[in-house]
Amino acid sequence: MCGIVGYVGDRNILSVLIVGLERLSYRGYDSAGVAIVSDDEISVWKKPGKVHVLAKELESKSIDGNAGVGHTRWATHGIPNEVNSHPHFDAKRRFSVVHNGIIENYLQLKSELVKEGFLFRSQTDSETIVHLIDKYYNGSLIEAVQKAVSRLEGSFAICVVSAFDANCMVVARKNSPLIIGVGKNENYVSSDVNALIHHTKRVIYLEDNTIAKVCQGEIRLIDFDGASKDYAIEDVHWTAEKSEKNGFDYFMQKEIYEQPQVVRNILDTYIKGDDIVFPKLGFKEDDLKNMSRFIIQACGTSWHSGLIGKYLIEDIARVPTEVDISSEFRYRRMLNSSNEIVVAISQSGETADTLACIREAKSKFFSILSFVNVEGSSIDRESDGVIYTNAGPEIGVASTKNYIGQLLTIYLFALHLGRIRQTISQDKYLEHLSQIKQLPVLIEQVLNQESMIKALVDRYFESKSFIFIGRGLNYPTALEGALKLKEISYIHATGYPAGELKHGPIALIDEKLPVVCIVPKTSTYEKMMSNIQEVKARGGRLIAVATEGDEHIKDFADSIVYIPKVLDELSPLLSVIPLQQMSYHIALKLGCDVDQPRNLAKSVTVE
Repeated sequence: MCGIVGYVGDRNILSVLIVGLERLSYRGYDSAGVAIVSDDEISVWKKPGKVHVLAKELESKSIDGNAGVGHTRWATHGIPNEVNSHPHFDAKRRFSVVHNGIIENYLQLKSELVKEGFLFRSQTDSETIVHLIDKYYNGSLIEAVQKAVSRLEGSFAICVVSAFDANCMVVARKNSPLIIGVGKNENYVSSDVNALIHHTKRVIYLEDNTIAKVCQGEIRLIDFDGASKDYAIEDVHWTAEKSEKNGFDYFMQKEIYEQPQVVRNILDTYIKGDDIVFPKLGFKEDDLKNMSRFIIQACGTSWHSGLIGKYLIEDIARVPTEVDISSEFRYRRMLNSSNEIVVAISQSGETADTLACIREAKSKFFSILSFVNVEGSSIDRESDGVIYTNAGPEIGVASTKNYIGQLLTIYLFALHLGRIRQTISQDKYLEHLSQIKQLPVLIEQVLNQESMIKALVDRYFESKSFIFIGRGLNYPTALEGALKLKEISYIHATGYPAGELKHGPIALIDEKLPVVCIVPKTSTYEKMMSNIQEVKARGGRLIAVATEGDEHIKDFADSIVYIPKVLDELSPLLSVIPLQQMSYHIALKLGCDVDQPRNLAKSVTVE
């Protein structure tokens, strides 16, 4: 969850660290800090609050140094204050450490270290790491780190600087992402590529249980047992421009409007004539033809796309499909019969719960197919096959464009699978493909209704609670709409299958409660209209997302947003967009920080 950045080289080190932290701030923004080695001393500055608070504190300072680390925190152990902020340092300021993850045995280690005379300042689990390094240091920083990490239980990515070695950093990784950026007589370290791509596109993705000494002109890798490791330098395909706002007020706003281009990128990548081609699918046609079951597991927004994926795979390809929330997946007894695949869906490719699930599944001999946005991520590298969602960098904490990327790639996979299994006719397949190719224009049509969304928001933004309802393919859309509103506006919102209203939630409906109904002209339309009448009979304020030309809905809805008529299977890709826009504009009206909502982080790397 936290963001780590490190640098060794001759640039203005403070500027490199601060800019890097700003580009990682979506990973956590409870506090920020930097540590810089200069003249065989370590200077540390840290502040509670967002990165700009720290930047303001340091704007008048001129600090020389060749090695330094920075950290932006998402708090787990210890409240967000200056003492609990990273970097942490030893009593003599000879070592400084930043950490992302959770040290599960820190209380045991802390007790041991206190008895030996080490002084703790913070409430964090992370501080144990720097004192262990101090304890084990005997002239070699990398050996001290090796001995320290051998004592740690849990997950961690750490970056260490020392007053004894002013031109190097030592980093280590276990179950938490860490990347080395390779430059010319300079090198970088970061939690993900966003902090690096403005400086270099050449990276080393550290594997689990790896330690690296990163100096200006040298990189050396060892495993936790001290054995040397080879490494490969890979190229990052994202551009720096994709991580900028480009004239938009917020990243979320920009990313909502990037969705037509995301769709175009996906179509250009995977559709070749009338064929759907996945270069890294990793499964033979015979394997897919004989599939007996898919088990989808994901978290948050990705779980919602997985729920829609279940409908698509079962309907088009006729393969039984289950969907689990990753954090609960491991608590069931997984029974692996033949020809079953676990499908992992993750934007970052580093989601801790999802990563733990695929490792558990692999231990029980399941094959893994993943849908991820970030090439080179842990889930990507540990899967048997992967389909990239091709959304590009998504900086806003509330996922928008990547959700569309997930839905579309899963849809294409279902069509590809249906064709292999001969569960869809050629005519029907081509009909789907024809409408899919129209998606960019159709999404732009929906986006062009923003003025209507703003007018709707003026009527409802002061409401204290919302209910979202849908059926079939658009029940997950209701869940996603509710999640977006909760994430960025802090308004209580709940998504329900529309048929479940009468089993309890209908008791909540009165003249103050807005009910958002996702009611396109699909096979569930008549059932939805019955639910809508139940809402109106009890005085609810009804907001409808409906199909263009639907006159009947006007008799019931207080506010309507229209989407173009499409195949049922495509409706979730259009119906969610007004809900994204509505959440965004409600958050603006309430004065919320759209891109960095409280208590959240973009990449959830702790369980």
